[in-house]
Amino acid sequence: MRKNIVAGNWKMNNDLAQTETLITQLKGQTKTSNAEVMIAPSFTNLWHAFQSLRQDDIEVVAQNMHFAENGAYTGEVSASMLKSIGIQTVILGHSERRAYFNETDASLAKKVDAALTNDIRIIFCFGEELADRKAGNEEAVVESQIKNALFHLGAEAFKNIVLAYEPVWAIGTGETASPEQAQDMHAFIRKTLADTYGNEVADNMSILYGGSVKPANAKEIFGKPDVDGGLIGGAALKAEDFYAIVNAF
Repeated sequence: MRKNIVAGNWKMNNDLAQTETLITQLKGQTKTSNAEVMIAPSFTNLWHAFQSLRQDDIEVVAQNMHFAENGAYTGEVSASMLKSIGIQTVILGHSERRAYFNETDASLAKKVDAALTNDIRIIFCFGEELADRKAGNEEAVVESQIKNALFHLGAEAFKNIVLAYEPVWAIGTGETASPEQAQDMHAFIRKTLADTYGNEVADNMSILYGGSVKPANAKEIFGKPDVDGGLIGGAALKAEDFYAIVNAF
């Protein structure tokens, strides 16, 4: 049975003091939710966040990782390094990583393999840009991103993967896909999985929506049958907004 998940992606925000403050505000506020809750602070604050939340019900996850185990990759962090400080989940393929750091389906496939080899769960992101949607190509783009990065895997691997659909045109813009648009795409994603891996894999896959989810629209979006939660950006930086979204379940 698939899980409801709400993950807060803090991106490049919050120094150590701000991280401590936000964690303190979040502690104990999500216990009544029916969702699994995660936050993704910056690399510099992962260890502190993990230690602060060891006894809490919020998982600390990483925003990215490199595909190599070690080597001459200045500024990068490996899967085993994340594991060594208690991190069990990583976000891969976020649209900002694709756009600003030239991540491709091929490089993401290598990161996926590295994460799974190290028993790290993956939140795998994908989604179309505005031009793709205006041209009616959104399903083709999404299908290509999923298949190119993930469909070399066996069915068992999908037990350690969460999918996150993020229409690029709705990230940080204030625009949001309507609940119906989100549902339509999530249903398409689930069918794409089912066509290759069967209904069991598809039915058990948690598919999150990422794109300007707010307290005001979370309940309606999460109420759609194929939407299993959210990957939250800006609203995750405000404790009251984030736990309102978490408790939308």
